[in-house]
Amino acid sequence: MTPFRVHNLDTAPEASRPHLEKAKGAFGTIPNLFGVFAESPALLEGYLQLAEILERSSDFDATEKQIVLLTTSFENGCDYCMAAHSTISKAQGVDDQVVSALRSGSELADPRHEALRSFTRTVVRERGWVPPAAVEAFLAAGYGQRHMLEVVLGVGMKTLSNFTNHLAQTPLDAAFSSQAWKKPEPAGV
Repeated sequence: MTPFRVHNLDTAPEASRPHLEKAKGAFGTIPNLFGVFAESPALLEGYLQLAEILERSSDFDATEKQIVLLTTSFENGCDYCMAAHSTISKAQGVDDQVVSALRSGSELADPRHEALRSFTRTVVRERGWVPPAAVEAFLAAGYGQRHMLEVVLGVGMKTLSNFTNHLAQTPLDAAFSSQAWKKPEPAGV
């Protein structure tokens, strides 16, 4: 397969350049994922808009957002997004024990956070066909229907990046290398 190009401001299609400039302003650099997205201006714009919408519309705090994003990336086996969001989580002050558990696919100590992780995992694994008992457990933890739909938003956003990274084999940025990750083998394999 022909490798995907990681675009920069000089090589990106014209329609992608404003989005890459905005990303560079926000991050100080253009993450490799965005450089890959740039091949499709529509995908780059769509992903960035979804991320912005999730950031401003959600009742989830920073930890809860990262639980959704890291759980989705774990379930989809995305090495790039696990490293990137582990790094972002650290910068946002998410507890190291939460990040460690998410990176290993383990239960979270906080029951409310575990309900969110478990619900997100079920949404991904069951492709949205969440059994009633899982919905009830999520609601019993104090979340509501709005939260269920915002989990879907986060899962959708991360699935765009996870699948792009699978196709493109996006190289990990140096900024994320200290959090490099490979999905652990299931027990008994």
